[in-house]
Amino acid sequence: MKRRVVITGMGTINPIGHNVEETWKSIREGVCGIAEITQMDTTNFRLKIAGEVKDYEPEKFLEKKEARKMDRYTQFATIAAREAMKDSGIRIEEEDPYRCGTIISSGIGGLKTNSEEHSRGVERGFEKLSPFYIPMTIANMAAGQIAIETGFKGICTCVVTACASGNNAVGEAFRNIRDGYTDVMMCGGSEACICEMGVGGFTVMKALNLTNDPSRASIPFDAERSGFVMGEGAGILILEELEHAKARGAKIYGEIAGYGATCDAHHITAPDPEGMGAASCMRMAVEDAGLTPEDVDYVNAHGTSTPLNDAGETKAIKAAFGDHAYKMMVSSTKSMTGHLLGGSGAVEAIITTKALQEGFVPATINYRNPDPACDLDIVPNEGRKADIRCAISNSLGFGGHNATTLFRKWEEA
Repeated sequence: MKRRVVITGMGTINPIGHNVEETWKSIREGVCGIAEITQMDTTNFRLKIAGEVKDYEPEKFLEKKEARKMDRYTQFATIAAREAMKDSGIRIEEEDPYRCGTIISSGIGGLKTNSEEHSRGVERGFEKLSPFYIPMTIANMAAGQIAIETGFKGICTCVVTACASGNNAVGEAFRNIRDGYTDVMMCGGSEACICEMGVGGFTVMKALNLTNDPSRASIPFDAERSGFVMGEGAGILILEELEHAKARGAKIYGEIAGYGATCDAHHITAPDPEGMGAASCMRMAVEDAGLTPEDVDYVNAHGTSTPLNDAGETKAIKAAFGDHAYKMMVSSTKSMTGHLLGGSGAVEAIITTKALQEGFVPATINYRNPDPACDLDIVPNEGRKADIRCAISNSLGFGGHNATTLFRKWEEA
């Protein structure tokens, strides 16, 4: 018998909030977190804007000594994990630590540190690098650091699937609990790639919107969309087996009931234009939950604001849900946060959970020009009160990776 899995703790730091409360307030108000880049000199770059974490100084959140040994992406993950742990009320001394696991992902890892240390090596010699260079840059280190801090001794791993990483982490953590391997999982994703290498790399591959107007940059489903906007931050969730959560009197935010993961097997960066892989992924998540397409009320779309993604994802939703696609609400919160790459799926899992809990569907902000290829109800510009009970969240990554998680509103039986 499959075990039920619930969400009992959440934490985040991202372009529209330093915690879950701030983030959800911004979501309800339709706040745009995209602004001028402050982390680097953009004089010689065409791109001038991104979704940075605002007013961020590591010492406000972490001890100076520990912050110096972490890349920015690990700092974000640690900050979000501490919020999630405190929120959950879990005390490791009251748990079997080998039944508590950690899956925290990053699509790229410590790119900022990698860039800085390479420059140091060129200038001073490569035997003058920081002794923390390697552990600061590897993509699994956020998971390792957080497991050390929490004392979680069960599975500790890092799914690296580009922009699907955070969503895959949540889905794999769900399966670990549902199938009986663990009782508690810390899961999510983190990214911090707003640096010369990151901005330059994504620019030359023509992935980014180079319009330096924050109100016209991240515009999912709009006919004028031309690329995504880089974001940064982390989202961390605590998942628990239902009876375990009830036994300790935990508050429950929502339930994860299904998960799908597929691959387009089509192209290293471009999604399948017909959306067949993504459609199969959504169907898989719905079937995994024992539901029908008509049970789903809302889709938190991957919605990156690229021409190919948004049109392809729209086709995928229609293929997965048929006529019901026109009855669902489908919005992209990347219109507010930008694209957090490997952190996006986890932050969006938190937003989707809050949407179900609060009965409020987030808007796709800054929408002006309809595109016939994106003709679903994208909740344009203003969020909407709605009694939604079931929602899915999509993440699609370079390499053809697709991940869909299905969430249900928590209601005591």
